[in-house]
Amino acid sequence: MLRVRVETPTGSAGSKRIARFVLTFKGPVKGNTETGSAKQSANDRRFGGNHKVREEIELEVGDAKALGTIFAGLGMRESFHYEKYRTTFRMPDSARWARGLLIELDETPIGIFVELEGPAAAIDRVAKLLGYSKDEYVLTNYLRLHAERCIERGEKVGDMVFRKR
Repeated sequence: MLRVRVETPTGSAGSKRIARFVLTFKGPVKGNTETGSAKQSANDRRFGGNHKVREEIELEVGDAKALGTIFAGLGMRESFHYEKYRTTFRMPDSARWARGLLIELDETPIGIFVELEGPAAAIDRVAKLLGYSKDEYVLTNYLRLHAERCIERGEKVGDMVFRKR
């Protein structure tokens, strides 16, 4: 999968917010559990083990519109848009066992999720500290979670975006 992400940092009043564009290649899910990510909320064991492991390569790009034009020229098309507000946390430096672990709080149109990304042992330890068991890990991506929710509600599956007020 290829993803083009627009990151718009929030800042204090009067500070300039500069968008950043990131192209991400996400390889197929692998069967081992050395490192990975786990979203906590419901149960999904399709990937084996308790962690979703996949190769991710990211590259910052200067012009997302030009990148889209290149993709279109290659016969590719956009298939899904989604919005989320992400806040990233890290454990203190004194927690050496958590080195490389990201604790990310995602506010999405379908709910709030905690994503833990990093070494499997650190994921499991922090999940336990947060009150989650391995049976609660969600390994499904936002596209599928959104599609399942739309189907349950009898709605057409479309983009996962916040409603405009």
